[in-house]
Amino acid sequence: MKYTLMCLLSTVFILLLTTSSIAQESEKDAIYQTSTIDALQEGVFEGNATLQILGKFGNFGIGTFQDLDGEMVLIDGYFYQIKADGKVYQPVNSTQTPFAMITFFELDMQITLEYPVDLKELLSRIDSLLPTKNIFYAIRIDGDFSYVKTRSVPKQTKPYSRLADVVKNQSIFELENLKGTIIGYWLPEYMKGISSTGYHLHFISADKKSGGHLLGCQMTGGIISLDYTYKYNLDLPVQSDFFQLDLSGNKHKELEKIEK
Repeated sequence: MKYTLMCLLSTVFILLLTTSSIAQESEKDAIYQTSTIDALQEGVFEGNATLQILGKFGNFGIGTFQDLDGEMVLIDGYFYQIKADGKVYQPVNSTQTPFAMITFFELDMQITLEYPVDLKELLSRIDSLLPTKNIFYAIRIDGDFSYVKTRSVPKQTKPYSRLADVVKNQSIFELENLKGTIIGYWLPEYMKGISSTGYHLHFISADKKSGGHLLGCQMTGGIISLDYTYKYNLDLPVQSDFFQLDLSGNKHKELEKIEK
């Protein structure tokens, strides 16, 4: 009887460990997002999560910062902030974000790009690699660039303007002959309102001195890496600004203009 009980307890313990391991592994195949892209479009720029919290959900991602103060790049576990002055900063863990998308990047497909492409051709090449348009993809592209065009936006103050008005005063950066990394996501059309559908990409140079939201590029060669992702965790803001928004309209066409 005693032996049987010990065997039973051992079996339960092993099952718990196995279940926990599977749960932890499945969480690594997930995107964590704070707030929604429609809320950001409507001017909800107040932070609702710290970088310390975001770091628990991944080592790779994009977003922005408190008061829309620049573009976020999370790569290899390090956060970078590209401000409207074009410089790259390393923010402290207590810095907050109103919108971010984070994941643990785990390689599922990788190809070498051995010929020059512009951004349109690059995205077309990635399109041809996607096995389905019904799941999520984290995208990392490391390579050599003859030209990169990026943008960032100035820090805002309350009362906040809508995102479409803010980007009218965006800073544009044109970079030449450098190594760097494009990081971001591709999301299906059914994610409209929650996040940017299609491609949402940021760039950071290899020396971590320049970058921003990607607007265009000429790439001479590099490596395309994809992470297939099957789970999406959405964390909504707990604040009155978000509660009072009317998010019933279709803001997708406006977002397309903002992204480009």
